Amino acid sequence: MSRNPVGWFEIYVQDMPRAKAFYEGVFQLELQKLGSPDIEMWAFPGGPEAAGASGSLVRMPAVPSGGNSTLVYFSCADCAVEEARVEPHGGSIHRPKMSIGQYGFITLAVDTEGNMFGLHSMA
Repeated sequence: MSRNPVGWFEIYVQDMPRAKAFYEGVFQLELQKLGSPDIEMWAFPGGPEAAGASGSLVRMPAVPSGGNSTLVYFSCADCAVEEARVEPHGGSIHRPKMSIGQYGFITLAVDTEGNMFGLHSMA
């Protein structure tokens, strides 16, 4: 396989304005609306030539948020920086920054919709 195994991710939410404000605040970026007649989607910045995978927040009728078994990790220069923004934006820290040895550091956090996500950095 010549590409990273993950090509796209979706984080399901119930309250899109609240979830959008949370992720834009924690990562200091602007999500872009995607066109879909039946599903509300807001995409994280990314491009087909960029490293890693991009994805979006999704609000779809009858699809609940939280309680899933998939964990998305966002790459960071120092995950402590984004970790510090989680609680002020309405989320919570499940596990603060911790070493994973030669693979760097991670933080586990929970967004405003009950979805757990990870932060990863080498520093």
